[in-house]
Amino acid sequence: MAKIAALSGFPEWLPAERLVEQHVIDVFREVAELHGFSGIETRAVEPLDQLLRKGEIDKEVYVLRRLHAEEDGAAAGREDRSRTLGLHFDLTVPLARYVLEHQNDLAFPLRRFQIQKVWRGERPQDGRFREFYQADLDVIGQDSLPGHIEAEVATVMAEILDRLPLPQFTIHANTRRLSEGFFRSIGLEDQSAVLRSLDKLPKIGADAVRDLLLSETGATAEQAQACLDFAAIRTRDGSFAQQVRELGGSGEMLEQGIAELTAVLERVEAAVPGVIMADLSIARGLDYYTGTVFETFVAGHESLGSICSGGRYDSLAADNRHTYPGVGLSIGLSRLVSRLLSAHLATPSRAVPTCVLVSVANEEHRGLSDTVARSLRGRGIACEVAPAAAKFGKQIRYADRRGIPFIWFPGTDGGADEVKDIRNGEQSVADAAAWEPPAEDRTVRILPGPGMPSS
Repeated sequence: MAKIAALSGFPEWLPAERLVEQHVIDVFREVAELHGFSGIETRAVEPLDQLLRKGEIDKEVYVLRRLHAEEDGAAAGREDRSRTLGLHFDLTVPLARYVLEHQNDLAFPLRRFQIQKVWRGERPQDGRFREFYQADLDVIGQDSLPGHIEAEVATVMAEILDRLPLPQFTIHANTRRLSEGFFRSIGLEDQSAVLRSLDKLPKIGADAVRDLLLSETGATAEQAQACLDFAAIRTRDGSFAQQVRELGGSGEMLEQGIAELTAVLERVEAAVPGVIMADLSIARGLDYYTGTVFETFVAGHESLGSICSGGRYDSLAADNRHTYPGVGLSIGLSRLVSRLLSAHLATPSRAVPTCVLVSVANEEHRGLSDTVARSLRGRGIACEVAPAAAKFGKQIRYADRRGIPFIWFPGTDGGADEVKDIRNGEQSVADAAAWEPPAEDRTVRILPGPGMPSS
């Protein structure tokens, strides 16, 4: 049989790597549920006209069709987008539809988390896939949503990231009112154009952005410099406010933005110290987000870009009766796991869930081994029975290759059971109804890998 070529952009982890991915998923779920978020799962497909209603990524959507579709009106070459189904490319479009469809059965504010695969037909590269897990955390209100939710969602996400095997991470925050208020106060009316220019700072640098501000926003040289100075402000506390005012910022909108961002900084800092920062260079998404916007970066892995982003939005969905504002943050989970693995930031304590291999003396005694395994599993100890009644030395080598720390020898002919730690050779009499492995061996643990910086 010819060698099967891997499909680029569709990751398949080995069993030990999957343990790392599952750990990230479990941490996300556990912390979200601790804060009262309920998990949901939406269907994988949406009508194409709904997926493309903003028209931004029409070239990236995968369309779903049966191989032998019926001949109908589409045979004439015209595609009915209301009937054609596409795989969802994020979890926001499905959430909007889900909220409208189930609004009468949901209690608002809806505290929702969702961990699900999405599909994008983009060019695969380091950390970017065509099929990947995304993990979202949102609070959705009906007609209104208190401002303190912005800090609350950021705090939950900070707690999630703090539990993962990551180097130091920083959540950068800005607010739309602060940016728009500053641009207006210095005489710039086309705030969207200014934001688009500032958004290019990481890619093209300050000099090129200055040229864009001069040519595309109508800014004077002084206004362009003020925008660049504004975008350079980064503080861990509320001292950003005075720096903004010293640049000429003033007005009601600006002061509202200062108050909003200060409140977010204070609340997140109190819950998870040392992770939040005011960063007024953040411009991405401010044409969509209506309040605070967040981006998250990992020290030493800036090339990965933001691993978690989102913010406040007031137009997730609407019908003739209600609007549904929300605050949400999203992690490209597969992208994060890919970096944890490739940079050796995390490693499982063993490659398989199995804690104990129950040996088989001979096939006539396999039932005895099965009884031991049932007893161990009944107390939550993961185990498996040896696949063949080979010599004990061969069974021990099998356990060693699999990374299983213990091997169990059932007593035959009335003898006592014994268990052996194959890592150090220690062997002792044991009772399957009472024996406990060391706490660190009971389940697989995800440990810092050699790529983690020393503290």
